[in-house]
Amino acid sequence: METFLNQVVVGLSAGAIYASVALALVMIYRSTHHINFAQGEMAMFSTFIAWSLIQAGLPYWVAFAATAITAFVTAGAVELVIIRPLRHAPELAVLVVFIALLMIFHSLAGWIFGHMVKQFPSPFPSGAWYETPLMSAHEVGAVFVSIVLLLSLFGFFRWTSVGLAMRAVADNRQSSELVGINVGRMLLIGWGMAGVIGAVAGMMIAPVVFLDPNMMIGVLLYSVAGALLGGIDSPGGAVVGGLIVGLTETLVGNYVVGTELRLAVALVLIVCTLLVKPSGLFGHAIIKRV
Repeated sequence: METFLNQVVVGLSAGAIYASVALALVMIYRSTHHINFAQGEMAMFSTFIAWSLIQAGLPYWVAFAATAITAFVTAGAVELVIIRPLRHAPELAVLVVFIALLMIFHSLAGWIFGHMVKQFPSPFPSGAWYETPLMSAHEVGAVFVSIVLLLSLFGFFRWTSVGLAMRAVADNRQSSELVGINVGRMLLIGWGMAGVIGAVAGMMIAPVVFLDPNMMIGVLLYSVAGALLGGIDSPGGAVVGGLIVGLTETLVGNYVVGTELRLAVALVLIVCTLLVKPSGLFGHAIIKRV
């Protein structure tokens, strides 16, 4: 029983990371109606920047803040320079651009930082007072950071004027323009925030999986599964979906199919969701009048 409880806790802690990335995917989908397949690679690249700053001698949390700012600027620049001009482009063209961005960030990381696996430090030392028999200090810290991030985003969208404006743009861009909301600015901020969320998730997962250009491939797949399961247009659904995927991936991977087929669990979840309930658990079904 203790082993099972440990696996449940590990699954939920991994699910918190998946929920963060899934939330970033949902934020971009609500503004562009496309899934940003480069989200994981952008997060990985930001994590390498954090590693470089730490290696240069900066304290962890200073490097953490600097990386978050860099991720915001980078993601905002991608939206402004690359995505915005494609606003009226065919969907296939936008999909190709997202895949190209994935390859660009992956190749840049390997070219600049190398392909050797690197150890990323954890700000939560082993043996800390908050460590439990079921969760390591880093797992506890990562869950805490994820919860703070998610609650901060909830408060931002619920009680700030900018957050409310971003929600309005996501729901109806044309009506938002008519009431004077700067849609372009809201989209840029949304992309920047998605970049920050991805960077934080990358820095939390790197001490577990180690740092290399391929570290976020599996995480992105699980996060896409979580976003689709919860509802690709539902921020709350992304959180719930990410937690469900983390728990399912851990339990099924350890007790049913084995670790070698863990990624297949995410693929099965994606296929089943699209077949049974394409809008997800909390998403809105799109109804078109013909």
